[in-house]
Amino acid sequence: MKYRHGSTVHTLSLSRGFTLIEMMVGVAIMAILAAIAVPSFAALHQNVARRTALNNFWHAIFLARSEAVKRNSVIALCRSSDGSSCNNNALDWSSGWIVFDNLDHDEPATRDINEPILQVFSSWPTGHITSNRKTFSFRAGNQGVVNGTVVFCDASGHNAQAIIISHTGRPRQSSRDASNKPLQCTS
Repeated sequence: MKYRHGSTVHTLSLSRGFTLIEMMVGVAIMAILAAIAVPSFAALHQNVARRTALNNFWHAIFLARSEAVKRNSVIALCRSSDGSSCNNNALDWSSGWIVFDNLDHDEPATRDINEPILQVFSSWPTGHITSNRKTFSFRAGNQGVVNGTVVFCDASGHNAQAIIISHTGRPRQSSRDASNKPLQCTS
């Protein structure tokens, strides 16, 4: 395109695209940003998955506590991979758990066919949940056999979080063990 300004004729060049060098620089910058961002997103995803599993267990404890008072019964929380029976031989809780009305008050709690399930919680396949207890039983009055610790570890084995349940059935969260050291993940 030409235009005249005074006695001088100017030519304008309209470029519609990028040069090869500009394109290569842009791709290189995008590759560097992706290399930095992907590990951060993976860690974020692991943290969110661990937090979700921890919140689900927290919800199960409060459901069991409130139902024990409401029903004046023993409400149990146990590991379950099938969503209908307790798996008291498993080493970890990662396969899921159930909350049910333990009508026969057995300890450790085992769900019988006539005992109603209050809620089923699904597995956490990308992490590990370990506990020093096979089951947790919540009662309307005297708790007695509830205390325990449940540790949540993501696939990386870092940033362990625990729910510590007191003998009264009240949970609290911690990232430190009894000697105030950071929790360690064990497989």
